[in-house]
Amino acid sequence: MGAYDTVLFIPVLILTLSISLLISVPFSGAIVRLRANYNPKGLQLDVEGDVEPHTGPVVTSFFGMLRRVKRLEGWAGLYKGLMPTLLTVLIFSVPTATAIHIAKPIIHDRANTLITSALGLALAAVGYLIFLPATIITYRAITTPYKLSSFRPIKALRVLLTPTERRRPWVLYATPGLFAAAALQFAYTAVFVEALRVWLAPAPGAGQSGLETLQTVKLVIYVAVQTLSVAVLCPLDVMVAKLAVQRNHAVSGHNSTEQEAGDAALEEYAPDEEVIGFRSEEDPYLGFVDCFKKIVDEEGWKALYRVWWITMLGLILGGLSVAVQAVAPPP
Repeated sequence: MGAYDTVLFIPVLILTLSISLLISVPFSGAIVRLRANYNPKGLQLDVEGDVEPHTGPVVTSFFGMLRRVKRLEGWAGLYKGLMPTLLTVLIFSVPTATAIHIAKPIIHDRANTLITSALGLALAAVGYLIFLPATIITYRAITTPYKLSSFRPIKALRVLLTPTERRRPWVLYATPGLFAAAALQFAYTAVFVEALRVWLAPAPGAGQSGLETLQTVKLVIYVAVQTLSVAVLCPLDVMVAKLAVQRNHAVSGHNSTEQEAGDAALEEYAPDEEVIGFRSEEDPYLGFVDCFKKIVDEEGWKALYRVWWITMLGLILGGLSVAVQAVAPPP
């Protein structure tokens, strides 16, 4: 592969990713908001043990969340989180895709992809760890009620991160339950599902036709397992969203969002009405298991499967792409 081809590949890739972000960010933002939204059952107990009705926003559908964001925050609200998402793509996705593009002619056995090798798995795990703080910042940028400038990152980080998190950034990895939920996501998708793919639907080797290695029954089993993985991955997606927006404080109950916002006199998108509700910082999730139990007890088990159909759609498309690869002609 020539150097000219690689140089041309990078701007085309960046342009393609930028266009896809312009289309996908409003939808992904609605998904994050819907999953992070705290929507407890009709009655709950206050700090004194008295029963009181829930007064926060009640949004239960994907399109309902899109309409709500557009009504309260306008087009600017729909594109909240665009800048951290774009930076994440430029830092992680572009170099990775470029490396794969360069190495593709060198890879003779297409069944042994980068992720299936021990080194590739280790590199993917390290990348996933680095990616976690970016996820936290992106999710908080999407759900914050304040108008943040895309070109004043320091000021934005003063709102999105607590003083404790800014002084000790590694505290983000200690967000109760978040690392466990993200690690389970990675283990399931990058280890279990990928190992299953190599076993049930291996890509043909160099010079082989997909029809030479294809076993229809195994391929159908793989696609079915991939699709049914929504039962595992959707609850993890919901928990990651809720835990990522939970802030870490040196002193429990200290709401640094209000303090930072007050110091900077930030403008809110909708000062009279919240787009989504947040769980009280005075009673945070204490860990992975605690988060799971509280979601089920306070919001019901259906909250773990918010917009499950979007997760399933992605899994189905992923399974079909493997099926297409399995019958692809030899390189």
